[in-house]
Amino acid sequence: MRTAIEITGVSRRYRSTTALDNVSLSLEKDTIHGLLGRNGAGKTTLMSIATAQDWPSAGEVKILGMRPHENEQVLPQICFVREEQRYIDDALARHAFAAAARAFPRWDDDLATSLAREFRVPEKTRIKKMSRGQRSAVGVIIGIASRAEVTFFDEPYMGLDAVARQLFYDRLLADYAEHPRTVVISSHLIDEIAHLIENVVVIDQGKILIQEPVEQLRDRAVTLVGRADAVAEIAGTREVLHQESMGRIVRTTVLGALDDAERRAVKEREVELIPVSLQQLIVRLTAREEVPMNSTTNPTQEVAR
Repeated sequence: MRTAIEITGVSRRYRSTTALDNVSLSLEKDTIHGLLGRNGAGKTTLMSIATAQDWPSAGEVKILGMRPHENEQVLPQICFVREEQRYIDDALARHAFAAAARAFPRWDDDLATSLAREFRVPEKTRIKKMSRGQRSAVGVIIGIASRAEVTFFDEPYMGLDAVARQLFYDRLLADYAEHPRTVVISSHLIDEIAHLIENVVVIDQGKILIQEPVEQLRDRAVTLVGRADAVAEIAGTREVLHQESMGRIVRTTVLGALDDAERRAVKEREVELIPVSLQQLIVRLTAREEVPMNSTTNPTQEVAR
């Protein structure tokens, strides 16, 4: 079985609010997936339902081929680490690790001990008295050392400083290489995790906007900088995601990779070709529905600022 997570027609409604709207999603096993989107897009709700911490209003979820809700066969194979993880009042880090060791059959205690030293987690401080960064470190250590077959990280590392976040990325990637499993990372720091993720899922307003391999997604857009007429000629009928004018020079981001002839035209017309980062692309795609058209562009094209 190559599918680890299968979500079919899932909706979640809270009174008058629809957090998820008929979401269907299939995530491959032994792959690191990035779940990306704006605040309130539905990321946490989706992960909460997938990990059986919430129930869908409609639809079906299967993890490793089984329904996770109240299922003791599959729940020990799922680890869900979130930013505001809760622990009992007097718990130390070692207590949290001991509880995780009982919960996850593939738990590696030596790895947890090593990571605790690297993240400088205090041994004698109660978790609720730790700094936000130290509490985040406890969460990511559990996520890595659990070696659960399906692991969800819901921005649990937001309290970490840049050095500690890089340590998290490095240690997760190293352990994943030796012990492959399915990992889903929700993050606002898109460019920081771009080197980690193999597949991108973008959720916007409770609906799936994009689901595709990251390398394929990178080729979907390009930025052209040059004289307006030359840029317009090369852009052709492609959808415009963003456009800025600087006198006679324009900077235009369009959807669609350039073919060989267009790349030759870029050189001949002295147009600069700039790659679009994953973060820039996702920002443009999620914003394009909300901003009125720029009057300087083709009226059939949308422009997002």
